[in-house]
Amino acid sequence: VQLQASGGGLVQTGGSLRLSCAAPGRTASNNGMGWFRQAPGKEREIVASISWRGGSTYYADSIKGRFTISRNNAQSTVYLQMNSLKPEDTAVYYCAQFRSPVAATALERVQYWGQGTLVTVSS
Repeated sequence: VQLQASGGGLVQTGGSLRLSCAAPGRTASNNGMGWFRQAPGKEREIVASISWRGGSTYYADSIKGRFTISRNNAQSTVYLQMNSLKPEDTAVYYCAQFRSPVAATALERVQYWGQGTLVTVSS
């Protein structure tokens, strides 16, 4: 399965970006989906995740209230709306498909990874 992430870029502090992750040619609606990020010199960490129907979500404390995860199963796409961005949000963001339908959080639960998209927040 190929997951195509897009939407990263350079933005100033306080700005917004919307990341998209598409799985063209297939249906990912039976799987939970998530976004992880990895900053230079740090481990990859969960940012947000969403269950297959979208009824359950998880947000890391560091981004709670600023980021929103959503999905459109008809288009096999998951989104991450990022508002009020901070320099510490700078990282490569990876979308992920989980093995199960739930809003998982652990790296070990990931079945497929997207290629990553770089988000840089300038101060």
